[in-house]
Amino acid sequence: MADATWLAAHPEARASDLMEAFADPSIRGIVSTIGGDDSIRLLPFLDLALIRDNPKPFLGYSDSTVIHFACSKAGVVSFYGPSIMAGFGENGGLFPYMVSSVRQNLFCTEAAGQIAPNTDGWTCERLEWAEPELQSQSRKLHPCSGWRWLKGTGIHRGRLMGGCVEVVDWLRGSPVWPDLAVWRESVLFLELSEEAIAPSALVRILRSIAATGALQAVRGILFGRPYGEESSFGAYEMALLEVCRELGLESLPVVTQMDFGHTDPMFVIPYGIEAEIDCDRQQLRYTEASVR
Repeated sequence: MADATWLAAHPEARASDLMEAFADPSIRGIVSTIGGDDSIRLLPFLDLALIRDNPKPFLGYSDSTVIHFACSKAGVVSFYGPSIMAGFGENGGLFPYMVSSVRQNLFCTEAAGQIAPNTDGWTCERLEWAEPELQSQSRKLHPCSGWRWLKGTGIHRGRLMGGCVEVVDWLRGSPVWPDLAVWRESVLFLELSEEAIAPSALVRILRSIAATGALQAVRGILFGRPYGEESSFGAYEMALLEVCRELGLESLPVVTQMDFGHTDPMFVIPYGIEAEIDCDRQQLRYTEASVR
């Protein structure tokens, strides 16, 4: 096992580990240990042809958005969802809502169908992982108020694309940034990291994504429950609506406070799979299978 300091200085070694995992036929799937802030350093060392020729499930969120964009560029479905430490390592036991979504998307060869909102309570409380006495202590849950359907009418379909909004912003102009044709077929999903950027920073990032033409092209926006206090959620929604107004996207569906990203429990989002947003019935559906 390599020293952590050495690994930090050698992103090519981390990329090599990942490529070996894709290439090894005895490995059936890959789950990110945790997020971070520097997976973008792996990009020059990723072999997209190898990923394309050895497709297998990759699961993770946050900084793993980088790897998801690489998989998408290679034409491989990957899964935005729990990591080992932040998700599967849940204090006090796994959330049934998350377990059900993982089974539904990674262990079933049929379309997942309707994705129901979590009703069991949500949390973003942080308990120190290094404290053994906290291992069996469950985090405090807030009551669920449901997803917010801010605007849009009718049915809209597109292939799921997105991730952690800060990381998506870093990827603009990189070799794995999707072509405009991909964005035209997409439903964009975004969520905020635990750094909880200001709503004004979200406006600037959305404007930057719009400068690539991507935001104007998508068929809907799904926005995860922001990290932090519930009192701040409305400000992020206003930021989304502000940019939509600037771009003249008055009919674009926008759904917020959804159960994915830096909130628990989370549902899994498969990249590249068609999703259907039914604004009138206020339903989200996956219309095709993620695995075969």
